[in-house]
Amino acid sequence: MRKNTLGSLIWLRIARFTHQSNLLSNEFLKQFGITAAQFDVLNQVSTYQPITQSQLAEKVTVSEGGISRMLSRLEQEGYIHRKQDWKTKWITLTSKGEDKMQEVFEHQLTFQTSVVNGCLTEEEQKTLYMLMTRLQKHTEDKLEN
Repeated sequence: MRKNTLGSLIWLRIARFTHQSNLLSNEFLKQFGITAAQFDVLNQVSTYQPITQSQLAEKVTVSEGGISRMLSRLEQEGYIHRKQDWKTKWITLTSKGEDKMQEVFEHQLTFQTSVVNGCLTEEEQKTLYMLMTRLQKHTEDKLEN
């Protein structure tokens, strides 16, 4: 029988937490008619608009192939507008998309905060944030090399 390393156990915990958190968020966001992945995309577009499709794909938790389908769906629902500028697709929120973010953002922020506040002290949250930031920076550096 193989023995896991501490690093592999941490990775598994992070992956499981992410999956479970997305399940909880999807359930919570049903009342607003969007998924966690759609919320992520709308939030990134809202923050960085106008944003290119490739820039957006780097920022969200949706795969490269999935981003195109996701954007088509969001465009059909009237939340985003895509403008083709030669080979570049620029994405912005429509007024309906802005309204959706106004409706959902604070609720999702409160929901996600309650998940973390429900089990970690403020000091533990600061430590976890610092450690996760370090891990994320490390993986970003590896992807760039």
